[in-house]
Amino acid sequence: MAHREVQGSFISHIGILFATFFRIGTFTIGGGYAMLPLIDREFVTRRKWVTEEEMVDIIAVVQSLPGIISVNASIFIGYQVAGILGALIATIGLIISPMIIIALFAYLYINLQDSIYLQGLFIGVRSGVAALILLAGIKLGRKVIKDWISLLFAVVSLAAVLFFQIHAALVIVSAAFAGLILFGLLRVRRTP
Repeated sequence: MAHREVQGSFISHIGILFATFFRIGTFTIGGGYAMLPLIDREFVTRRKWVTEEEMVDIIAVVQSLPGIISVNASIFIGYQVAGILGALIATIGLIISPMIIIALFAYLYINLQDSIYLQGLFIGVRSGVAALILLAGIKLGRKVIKDWISLLFAVVSLAAVLFFQIHAALVIVSAAFAGLILFGLLRVRRTP
């Protein structure tokens, strides 16, 4: 995915990247999967700096790479909008507040782990995060599963992870090779 200039001033894009990823990092609890719908809404729907197809590709790539999904996504989007500086600024914006929040929660958890209030807080947070992750999966599925072949890939991949406990990385690599063979070498045509 190549860096491309989007309309507007470079400085304003840097500021928007920092502010947007700072806000996403500050107010999204649950990690990368919970952040993906917000990143999508901000950069695909609202600003139109990234197309839906590019966002699907970004999500596929960042899930396959080592590291934190949301940080990987901030690097990709920042680079696409404003090059290397954009990638750096987006990443810094994303990680500043979570680092502070995690340190604060670690302190509270260590000192108040037996508190019923803290336990109740975590029950609520886990439920909200599960809903955000489910939303990200549904939105991604709608964009990716457009024909019977992609549906077959999704079902087989899900079965491999759920029923056969095959590591997700191996499933992703296997699906990539299967797609390469099917659509690259055998040149099967996709029809919706």
